[in-house]
Amino acid sequence: MSYKIITLPAYRAIGLKWEGTFSDIVPNLQNVIQQAKDRASELENKVNPDVQLGLSYHVVEDGFVHYAVYEVSEEQEIPDGMIEIRVPEWTYVRTTHNKGEDVQKTYTDLHQWLFDSDYTALREAGVGYYDPYMPIKHEYYPVNHDLNDPHFDIYIPIVEK
Repeated sequence: MSYKIITLPAYRAIGLKWEGTFSDIVPNLQNVIQQAKDRASELENKVNPDVQLGLSYHVVEDGFVHYAVYEVSEEQEIPDGMIEIRVPEWTYVRTTHNKGEDVQKTYTDLHQWLFDSDYTALREAGVGYYDPYMPIKHEYYPVNHDLNDPHFDIYIPIVEK
């Protein structure tokens, strides 16, 4: 695996929100992700139309809040039933999960890299997180990805230890 430290500017995203426990993921979260993909045409001002974002925040006990969204410009109106999220400028460690690999192993390796590095996962002040290792996970999916064997980039917000 390769890991790169990068800083991304703040951005605005619009799409659908799901909140639940790990036991609710299948099929509920997959359905929300698919619905966001199906409604992408409603977002005329996508910044990168070829990438669907999966922004996960582990603020639910035994689960998380997930935003299935697209980055959009300021001109984009929020379609009915969709939500907006604003992501601040953060520094991330970026890696790639490749098709055919075990997602759990990708995250285990990433966790080990963080443990061995000069960085730790960012925790926003005043927010209670339930995942002590990677409380915020951003995944960038090509719009043509296979839900059953996905490939995607992982971005974990970090700060120096």
